[in-house]
Amino acid sequence: MTAFSFACTGVRADQYAAGPTLVFRLRVTAADNARVHALALRCQIRIEPARRGYAPAEADGLADLFGERSRWGSTLQPVQFAQVSVMVPSFTGEIETDLVVPCTYDMDIAATRYLTALSDGEVPLLMLFSGTAFTGTGGFQVEPVPWDREAAFRMPVTAWREMVEQHFPGCGWIRLPRDAMDALLAYRSRHALPSWEATVAALLEGADPPVHDPLRALTATTGRTDP
Repeated sequence: MTAFSFACTGVRADQYAAGPTLVFRLRVTAADNARVHALALRCQIRIEPARRGYAPAEADGLADLFGERSRWGSTLQPVQFAQVSVMVPSFTGEIETDLVVPCTYDMDIAATRYLTALSDGEVPLLMLFSGTAFTGTGGFQVEPVPWDREAAFRMPVTAWREMVEQHFPGCGWIRLPRDAMDALLAYRSRHALPSWEATVAALLEGADPPVHDPLRALTATTGRTDP
């Protein structure tokens, strides 16, 4: 069995991607300078919130995920960030490759809410690896990549913010139920409002009572959504 080890050496926002995407630089090492024909790799990425400190403003922003700070000893549990696959090409001994991770700005996703609440510093990540290796010098043999292969990485918060700003400059994101969206569309059309920003601003200013109950929730609720 070939022994593999993994390390993450960096991360960047993919400025050419169609949607929010992070690219992690991954170093794969095969023990004893082994010959690897290909490596079908799976990677699960988790956020480990307990491995960093939080400013008061950050703690306030995380209350909907982890509760009051006094409870964090039991509630600060890992958060699923992504699960992706990558095909590593042929190499001998060691290789570096890109691990492409599509992301979302959906605020209903726990990882997105966590990352949005951070103002600075680093995000403690744990990468868990598995997969299938095709190895051998005079032919090839198929070997599993054990589930205990992992790598820790501290991602700069600035990498996440840069990625979000590329695709949603100066904006936020909200998802609404279909009936609320239909009511909002009707309101915008009825008042000939030029943009969604103008539509929401008119509602917040109380220019007209909401057409349906779903819009009452839109204007009356100011807290974060439940996890």
